[in-house]
Amino acid sequence: MSWIRRKIISAASWVPQVTQVRFRYHAERRANGPLVRRFGYTDPINNRGLLPREDQTRIRQLPVYRPTDNWSERRALFGQNDYIDILGDDSLHPTRILYNVPSWLRGIKNDQMRILIRKKKILGKGIFPISNPTKWNDMQKQIRFLYKFLNRKTKTFIKY
Repeated sequence: MSWIRRKIISAASWVPQVTQVRFRYHAERRANGPLVRRFGYTDPINNRGLLPREDQTRIRQLPVYRPTDNWSERRALFGQNDYIDILGDDSLHPTRILYNVPSWLRGIKNDQMRILIRKKKILGKGIFPISNPTKWNDMQKQIRFLYKFLNRKTKTFIKY
């Protein structure tokens, strides 16, 4: 128990050394002038009443009105081949007119896996696997994933 007595005696005799310093912050602040708040902020709302706008901010000018040319070649010929299967003879199939669509998507209505298989079949004969190996491998992986998914998760029989 002597060690406890020594601790108590040493704690009782120990006094923290505190130096009291008082700064007159308020007086120093007043001496420096008013406190600057929100430096650089400009209020977008004019709170001074019904006054005209100052030339700080100008209202955006409306663009010059230019009427559209409805009979330009692009607009006049838009949709000209839409009814070729109804009005024309059967020599031209409507899917042959889709010039802006990639070749593996023309006239196909199937699901993602069949589209990818068709894309692989068409692009695999050219330079695509050599020039774009990452895209080619990603397409192969997507086909493998869809093949496994369809074989495991879909039903093989359909009851009507």
